[in-house]
Amino acid sequence: MPELTERIDVDAPPERVWALLTDWERQGDWMLLTDVRTVDGPAQRLHGRLAARTGLPLPGGRRLGVLDTMIITRWEPPTLVEVQHTGRIVRGPGTFEVLPRGAHSTVVCTEVWYLPYGYLGVAGWFLSRPLVVWGLRQSLKRLAALAAERGV
Repeated sequence: MPELTERIDVDAPPERVWALLTDWERQGDWMLLTDVRTVDGPAQRLHGRLAARTGLPLPGGRRLGVLDTMIITRWEPPTLVEVQHTGRIVRGPGTFEVLPRGAHSTVVCTEVWYLPYGYLGVAGWFLSRPLVVWGLRQSLKRLAALAAERGV
């Protein structure tokens, strides 16, 4: 069961960071190669549902990649949101924490994955881990820059 935790300091107040972080349909502005949509109404709440598609862009605005469905299992604005990934491939809990640092913030992202396909899933994780870590770090840098440059 791999676990990945990344953090980044953000030169923006926690409320601004939280608003950007939980504006699910804008997550593609900072999360690399990902589009997110809400399912069955607003998802800024406990038990809200999300569907993210991560992968290569195709003509017509679609993506070739992995569908990641989620349910919000903890909702504590403006500091913590936890989701349960419920897809066929991406499964397990994930959290975003926004920690105040005076007028600034620190964002902590933690993901735990329940790997599918037995040893094949373990091998896939071993091969993809460096790219996943790099992508998450780049995405958090983009989040920090977007939050710092303008209000939400």
